[in-house]
Amino acid sequence: MHASNTYPNLPDPVVQPEFYDSVPIKRGIAWLIDAALILVLVVPIVVMTLFVALWFLPLLFFVVGFIYRVATITGGSATWGMRVMSIEFRDSRGEHFDFSQAFMHTLGYTVSMSVFPLQLISIAMMFLTERGQGLTDMLLGTVAINRRA
Repeated sequence: MHASNTYPNLPDPVVQPEFYDSVPIKRGIAWLIDAALILVLVVPIVVMTLFVALWFLPLLFFVVGFIYRVATITGGSATWGMRVMSIEFRDSRGEHFDFSQAFMHTLGYTVSMSVFPLQLISIAMMFLTERGQGLTDMLLGTVAINRRA
């Protein structure tokens, strides 16, 4: 089935490939930027707890990262890393994410990151699917695209 039939309200990757050019690579770089920003948020928490939070560091990273992703995606349909890389999420109607979509996408991302085979499948899908969609994107009918200039 041709992609334009699947998501009629999103840019067609055949007719408008500029919306999808380099998006998987940009998502990877955005992920690195976001990981660094989450670390910047976690460090003061560790210090403020007199380093007790080090005992719960993986859980702290999980909670702070989840809140960061939901909040930033709700606020502009992109994390701060994605904004730096000039990409954003769109739902199947071609609209920006609302809170529930940001929450569900973050939940799907978290599950994918927690289960290594799912993480590999999701990354492979970003490089192999016509719209560069990861596993969570396919399940929710969402895409990451280049923002319009």
